[in-house]
Amino acid sequence: MAQLDFFIVNVALDGIGRSFPATTVAGVSWVLSAYAIVFAAVLVPAGRIADQWGRRKMLLAGVSVFTLTSAVAAAAPSLTVLVAARAVQAVGAAMIVPTSLGLLYPSFPKRQHTLVVGIWAGVAAIAASAGPPVGGLLVTLDWRWIFLINLPIGAVTFIAGRVLLPEVRQPKGAPLPDAASVVTLLGAVSLLVLGTVQAGQWGWTDTRTLALFAAAVLAGTATVERTLRAKSPVIEKQLFTSRPFTAATIALFLFFVGFAIVLLSTTLFLQEVWSFSPLRAGFAIAPAPLASIAFAMNAGPIQRRFGRTAPAVTGSLILALAAVYWLIAVHTTPGYWTGMFPGLILVGLAGGLAQAPLFAAAATLAPERATTGSAVLNMGRQIGSAVGVAVLVALAPTPTTDAFDHAWWVQASAGTASAAALLILQPRSTP
Repeated sequence: MAQLDFFIVNVALDGIGRSFPATTVAGVSWVLSAYAIVFAAVLVPAGRIADQWGRRKMLLAGVSVFTLTSAVAAAAPSLTVLVAARAVQAVGAAMIVPTSLGLLYPSFPKRQHTLVVGIWAGVAAIAASAGPPVGGLLVTLDWRWIFLINLPIGAVTFIAGRVLLPEVRQPKGAPLPDAASVVTLLGAVSLLVLGTVQAGQWGWTDTRTLALFAAAVLAGTATVERTLRAKSPVIEKQLFTSRPFTAATIALFLFFVGFAIVLLSTTLFLQEVWSFSPLRAGFAIAPAPLASIAFAMNAGPIQRRFGRTAPAVTGSLILALAAVYWLIAVHTTPGYWTGMFPGLILVGLAGGLAQAPLFAAAATLAPERATTGSAVLNMGRQIGSAVGVAVLVALAPTPTTDAFDHAWWVQASAGTASAAALLILQPRSTP
């Protein structure tokens, strides 16, 4: 639910705008932006608090918040209420994602961690890729269904979690996260994502955009200072003594810059250039999540055969290859099977190969840092996704083939940079 709702709204923005005719396109875009900003900013504090309060308790609280605010969003009488509901919904999502992974590690022996994380990452990859297809299907009924569908899923998840999940927390007496580092991290991530999101509307050199980025740098510097000096900072410096974890954090950011461009650019291209309906566009994109399943679910055997680095590098390079293929094969004249379809299969393979080993890097940390590590990895993913969306908006303000070509060049560069980061930062002894 948490990953699906980041991208499912893309195909519903037109319908939402028609429901609230007095609003502008920029105003409607906050339905997506509010979720992106809050989700990215709250992930790490939520992960640290979960370790103190209890991962099961935090997960169930997050499911409750997410489900209740989905109901508010579905019934929203105005755009203001909808955007506010999406912001609080993102808080619930941030409580769910790192704790869901943090609960997995102590429930399975270490030799099964890659397999388990592969399933977890496979679900996340499929959910992210399935956003446009599912959204395209539901929006044919009414855009409010993209939120209503969360209600029965949330109710079943809450009941099952109460019955089945164990409680995991740090020992009593463990220090709470440093409050100053929590505030500075929230400020740094929020300002960075906000500046990136607004740059598409204001312009990258606009004074307001530059001011947001400058403030983000200051807040980020303060966060680093607290990380190095505070007794119990929200992001512990010990996390980055693990080279695989550091490499995975950087690679996830870069990979999702490209992956977010894929998910939004293909939806927009099919609808705006090839004149597909939202439903037809959604089903046209479906091969990508379907192709992810086999590789993501077999992450354990793949890692045992090839190691952790090789599949992630290969997946990143395949993401770049998909962009190069589209640059060559996709034209203004519709040609789905020879143009868009092969690239979507490549994207599915990329997501299935890369995501599981990257998220599995949290397993290289001490067990008590697994939830925080998962939160940091997911923060990298969410910031990368926000940057990718903003880059696409900036490069393709009008729906032309040339405009999307520029975005696909960025996708190719992001995939290549992700692979390079993994190769440079991984220990020499790691395959």
